[in-house]
Amino acid sequence: MEGANCSLKVNRSLLDPKFESYKLTLDPLPCYNVALDAAVAEVKLRDDQYTLDHMRAFGMYNYLHCNPWVPDSMFFVDQMRRVMNFTVTLDTAMGKPIEVFRFPSDMSACEKCLCASMHFTSATIVTLSDGTGSLYLIRTGKHCDSTPGKWEMLFNQELGAPFIVVHSISSVQSELHVIDVLLLSIEKDELDIEGSGFHTCLEWVSLARKKSEEDGKYEILKRRSLHGKSVPHYAAIETDGNGLMIISYKPFRFDAGGENQSESTEDEKMEEEGKKEPLYIWRQTGEDVTLTFQLPEDVTKGDIKITFSSNHLSISLKDHEPLLKGQLYSIIDHESSSWILNDKRSVEVTLVKRDVGCMWAEIIVGDKQGEYVADPAQCATIAEQLMHLTSEDMNPDPDKGKPPCNAQELEECDMFLDDSTSLCRFDGQRQKVTHVVNLGSNQYLFSLAATPELMPCFCLRHDVDALLWQPVSSDQDNLWDHIATFNALGYVQASKQDKKFFSCAPNFSYAALCECVRRIFIYRQPSPMSTVLYNRKEGRRVGQVAKQQVASLETSDTILGFQATNERLFVLTAKNLFVIKVNNID
Repeated sequence: MEGANCSLKVNRSLLDPKFESYKLTLDPLPCYNVALDAAVAEVKLRDDQYTLDHMRAFGMYNYLHCNPWVPDSMFFVDQMRRVMNFTVTLDTAMGKPIEVFRFPSDMSACEKCLCASMHFTSATIVTLSDGTGSLYLIRTGKHCDSTPGKWEMLFNQELGAPFIVVHSISSVQSELHVIDVLLLSIEKDELDIEGSGFHTCLEWVSLARKKSEEDGKYEILKRRSLHGKSVPHYAAIETDGNGLMIISYKPFRFDAGGENQSESTEDEKMEEEGKKEPLYIWRQTGEDVTLTFQLPEDVTKGDIKITFSSNHLSISLKDHEPLLKGQLYSIIDHESSSWILNDKRSVEVTLVKRDVGCMWAEIIVGDKQGEYVADPAQCATIAEQLMHLTSEDMNPDPDKGKPPCNAQELEECDMFLDDSTSLCRFDGQRQKVTHVVNLGSNQYLFSLAATPELMPCFCLRHDVDALLWQPVSSDQDNLWDHIATFNALGYVQASKQDKKFFSCAPNFSYAALCECVRRIFIYRQPSPMSTVLYNRKEGRRVGQVAKQQVASLETSDTILGFQATNERLFVLTAKNLFVIKVNNID
C-alpha cells in the first residue's frame, strides 16, 4: 500500500533571485587546538565491509557529537572506552575533555564491532551504543558551567548484531515514559544474488517505564524493523512517537511479521477480491476524474449519499457502511464536483481536479477496488506524439550527426546519482507509508537539530540554492516547513571534490563544509555593508554581501568529526580537537 504523493512547498519569501555570489574574505578566524589525552576510538572498515553502503554508514561516520540542549558542548569516545565531554566556557582558556562515562565492556574484544555512537534524547537522557550490539540508556544530570552532570545508567541490554544509534526521542504515552530509539545495521542478505549481497536494517526499539516510578527500570516495550537496499540519508522518529521519516535512494518497508502479519494478509485478500470484480471503474482527463458504480436493482436516488471535501470522498448506499471512503489522491475543487444517476442502474461521480494536468495513480489512497480505464483518444494522442521516437526499420547510419546529449559536457553539479531518492513518512501503528515525496534532482546535503525539541532538519538542493526543511509531524497537511535558504550553496558545494562533512549553525547564520583533511569552507548569509559599494558593470549600489572564508588546520590528520554551533566550529581528528571562532554572540 503506497502513501499519498506530496510535494515540498517552497516559501518564496525566503528566496533571493538577485543573489550574485560569495565574496572571498581574508579576515582571520581564531582557531584553538586542544590536545587529547587518548586517541579517538576510530573503527576502520574491515575487508568484508566493501560496499558503498558500508562506507556511507560507517566509513564516513561523524565521531563528534553535539548536545543541542547545551551550546558548545561536544562529546566523543576515546580508545580507553571513555565518553569524553568538552565544553567551551572561555575561548582564551580552553580546558581539557572530561570523562563522563566509561563502557563496562571491552570494545576491542569484539571482532565485528562498529564505532561507538550516541544521540541526546532529551536535556537529561542520552542513548549510547558501544558498537558491539549493546544499547545503553543514560541519565546525564544537570550541566553546570564547564562541569557536566553525573551520568547514571538506566538501561543496558544486548540486542544482537552491532549497530549505531541514529535517532531517539522521549515522550509520555498512557502513563508510560517511553524512549524510542532508531538503530542502524547492515546485514548479509543471502537471497540477494545480483545486488551487493547486503541490506540495511533500521530497528525501532521502544523502551518504557511507568511515569509515576522515577526510579523504575526501563524495559523493552516493542521492537519493529524496516529493511531497505540502501543506507538512508536521513531517518528520524516523530516527536510524539507515532511516525517515522526516511530519506533514501531505495525504499524501506516494515518486516511483514508479528503484529503486522494479519494486516498484510487482509491487504492481500482485498487485492485479490479487487482483481476478481472491481467495485467501480474510473477514467480521468487533465481536468477531472470520473467514477462509475453499478447499482443494485432496488436502489433509488434517495438511498445514495455522496459527500465531498477538498481531500476526502465518501460514497454509501442506504444505511450501510460506505462503499468507498478515504483520503483522495490529490486535492479537488469540491464545490465544482458533482454526481448523477444514469438510468437508475449506475451512478457517475465527477471530481474536478484543483491541480490541472496532474494525473492520478488512484482515487483513494491505498484503495485497490477500482479499475482504471484509459481513454482511447488519449492513448492515440500519446502514441502519435511518441511515434517519431520509434521506427520499424533499423537505423542504417547510427553514427550520423551529433548525439542530443553529451554527458561529458555536463558539469559535476548537474550530475545526480540518487535521482530516484524519496522522502517517506511511515505510520508507526499501521506500519505503512502515508506520505511520499519524490525528491528527484533535489540532492540531499545534510541534516542538523536546529531546535532540540523538534525533529532534525534536513537540507536539500533546489536548483542552485540549498533549502533547509523542518519536519512538522503535528500538521498532516504540511509535514515539512521551508525555514531557511543558503543562496547558491547547492551549486557551490558540488565543486568540492574532497567534502566529507556538511552542516550549518542552528540560527542559520552560516553554513560550513569540511574536507577530509585540513580545510573548512564557511559561507555566511548576506549582511549589510558598513561602507558604500557599487557594482561596476551595472552601476547600482550593493546593499548586502555574502562572505566566504577558508580555515586551514595545522595538521595533516584525517578529520573524524565536525559540528557547528552559532558561535563556533568544532573539528575532531584522532589526537586533537580544534575550535574555530566564527561569530561573536553576546
